Amino acid sequence: MKKRFLVVVATAALAFAGGTASSAAPTHAPLAVAKVCSVGYKHAVIGGVQKCLRRGQYCAHRYDSQYRRYGFRCIRRDSRGSYHLT
Repeated sequence: MKKRFLVVVATAALAFAGGTASSAAPTHAPLAVAKVCSVGYKHAVIGGVQKCLRRGQYCAHRYDSQYRRYGFRCIRRDSRGSYHLT
């Protein structure tokens, strides 16, 4: 019985100490880091993935409506049937 009491008291003390330490920690950590694009590229989120877009790049036609938000279209096909941004 005495051993069980010590375990409970020790566990409660650790939980209390951990709770006070975490409340003093800063909570200003960024949720996500934005991808940085080079000059001439435009940052976008297409299909839930961050991308750097530029005219002429390959694109997925199914995301054409998402490309439109950033001023691009995915409708031009080359001789092999691949789509490119316009």
